[in-house]
Amino acid sequence: MTNHPITPPPELVQQWDEEGTNMLRPAYQTHLCAQAARWGADQELEACCEYMQHEDFHIRGFATELRAARRPKTQSLKARLTKAIQDKDLDTALRLVEGLDDSL
Repeated sequence: MTNHPITPPPELVQQWDEEGTNMLRPAYQTHLCAQAARWGADQELEACCEYMQHEDFHIRGFATELRAARRPKTQSLKARLTKAIQDKDLDTALRLVEGLDDSL
């Protein structure tokens, strides 16, 4: 790997590799790519937020708002299930109950 400022540190690459040890090749490749993309995006977001905190921006606290908007907390399974039921989205509710849909 080159020494680019957004290259993940070797420790993280090793961690991601170990996390994917029991995965089949396509899933393993997807896992590594997704982890690297997330890490890179997080690094860029943090660099932008740090820049905004050090420069003379008119809206103080914008970095915190940006971080919250770009990295929202994942809803709990209970909250997702409740919303699916309220929306009468029974297909989604069933997938959540069966544990088949962890992307919602």
